[in-house]
Amino acid sequence: MPDFTDMLSKAKEMQTKMKEAQDAIKKIQVEGEAGGNLVKVTLNGEYEIKSIVVSEEAKKEGMEIINDLIIAAYNNAKEKLKKKSSEELSKVTGGLGLPSDFKLPF
Repeated sequence: MPDFTDMLSKAKEMQTKMKEAQDAIKKIQVEGEAGGNLVKVTLNGEYEIKSIVVSEEAKKEGMEIINDLIIAAYNNAKEKLKKKSSEELSKVTGGLGLPSDFKLPF
C-alpha cells in the first residue's frame, strides 16, 4: 500500500515544478513572421503582443493586406509559443501530455 505521506510529498514536489515551469513560460518570447518577414509580431509567454514590426515594403500595400499579414504573423508566433510552452511543461511532467494551459488547483 502506498505511503500517503510520500504521495503528498510527490504532489507538493510536482506543484513546485509546475509553478517553476509556468514562471519560465511567462518569460518566453517568440517572434512570428508573415509575408517573408514583411511583418513580425513578438509575443511573450502570456500571449501578450510585445511588438509589431511592419516593413517599409509592407507599408506600400493596402490596409487589408497589412491587417492580414499582422494576423498571419500573430498566428505564426502563437504556434511557436504553444510548441515552446509544451516543451517547457514536458521537462517537468516527463511527457505526461498535459495541456500547455494546465493549471494545478493549488
